[in-house]
Amino acid sequence: ASFDKKVKLWCGKTGNFLATLTGHVGHVYQVCWAPDSRLIASASKDSTLKVWEARNPKKPKTTLSGHFDAIYALDWSPNGTLIASGGKDRILK
Repeated sequence: ASFDKKVKLWCGKTGNFLATLTGHVGHVYQVCWAPDSRLIASASKDSTLKVWEARNPKKPKTTLSGHFDAIYALDWSPNGTLIASGGKDRILK
């Protein structure tokens, strides 16, 4: 979880800091890479799910709304075309 409302990216090989993803207005509870590693999804207390391009993470590629409260869980489908989310509102999308 990230209580500063940001997602930080670091290089797993070198440990170097790569980028900060900003855009959520609530705590970030979950982050998940797409199977092809080109996209990143983040879920937040602000009831949105944001999708980011890993190569250009300056702003979200898209923001998905529809939950009525915090989103605690998300995952990509095996082929990377769908995202499932679940949250405090007890709704799975």
